[in-house]
Amino acid sequence: MNEKNRQTLFLIVFGILLFAVVMNFSVVLTFLRRITDLLFPILLGLLFAFVLNVPMTGFEKLLTRLSARAKHEPSIRLLHGMSLMLTLLCIALVIFLAFALVLPELAESAKSVWPLLKEQWPVWTEQLKACRIDLSAISGWAAKLDMKTLAGGADNVMGSAMQAAASTVSGVANTVFGLVISIYILISKSTLGPQVRKLIGANLKKSTAERICSIASLIRETYSKFLSGQCVEAILLGCLIVLAFSLFRLPYAGLTGFLTSLFAFVPYVGAFASCFIGALLTLLAAPSKVLLCVLVYLAVQFIENQFIYPHVVGNSVGLSPLWTLIAALLGGKMFGLPGIIFFIPLVAVIYSLVRENTNRKLKKQAAAGGSAGIKGVSDQKG
Repeated sequence: MNEKNRQTLFLIVFGILLFAVVMNFSVVLTFLRRITDLLFPILLGLLFAFVLNVPMTGFEKLLTRLSARAKHEPSIRLLHGMSLMLTLLCIALVIFLAFALVLPELAESAKSVWPLLKEQWPVWTEQLKACRIDLSAISGWAAKLDMKTLAGGADNVMGSAMQAAASTVSGVANTVFGLVISIYILISKSTLGPQVRKLIGANLKKSTAERICSIASLIRETYSKFLSGQCVEAILLGCLIVLAFSLFRLPYAGLTGFLTSLFAFVPYVGAFASCFIGALLTLLAAPSKVLLCVLVYLAVQFIENQFIYPHVVGNSVGLSPLWTLIAALLGGKMFGLPGIIFFIPLVAVIYSLVRENTNRKLKKQAAAGGSAGIKGVSDQKG
């Protein structure tokens, strides 16, 4: 079978399959959902491994330099295991510090709000009594209820509660399994990588296999730069907020700094959300300092955007502010908060591939035009 007939057969088969999918779209969608539910822990483990590989790679480079100075080269599996252990310890340390900063601030907030509620409670009670609400309509509606209606409502409530509990248990179980799978992937990544490359090279053309490996390398590099830069930028921004709030004696410096670091991973929306929460907490504790809180927060954000962010993150993803905003909007519309975070480097990868393809085509056109011009000149000479 020649190439032309093969392409024709491929188009016919593709058309038949596409028609079958369109005519049975609901069945195909249900099948895909079942496959996704079945493979969800594995997909979640791959995502965890992809994210954890960024700090783990940094620890691997650090341990390699230290072992080179000590003139002792550890084995690959030992290096991966030590790097993964240090990564998990750092994550546990961050969680511990977050609770150590947040819980005392929340307790202090509750102590400041409780006297206000205690003072206003009698006033609210008197206002409710003064309204003189007529309960006869509510009593008549309650008298009309029968035991079947009440039993049906109780069954619905019980079913919703059981469904929520089952969803919670399933989510926790999937998260635990995903974390375990990611640990095994990261420990054995030195063998999994060559195996995947061999599998791609054995079943695809050499040019196609090289292209796939190049795109995978670009995705890994782009996401690594983005995540590492965002982590450093979030830590610096949180420290600046804590320092500025402490200098101006604003309340909840630690809690506002932690929330600012946490929301720094969300472009555009995160800054406004953390500023609003910080102003709300300041309003509960010291209403006269709300304006000062907002001004200090905006000043720190301006300093960070103008002097720190370009040097720390810089053009790590290679996107202009316009494309960054478009990526954040598209990701938020399709996948919510995770989409806002992960769509920016994804659009950066697509932008790099399109730019590379465009430049390659322009070079071919320029080379073809130059060779045609040279041929024409030679023909005229002849």
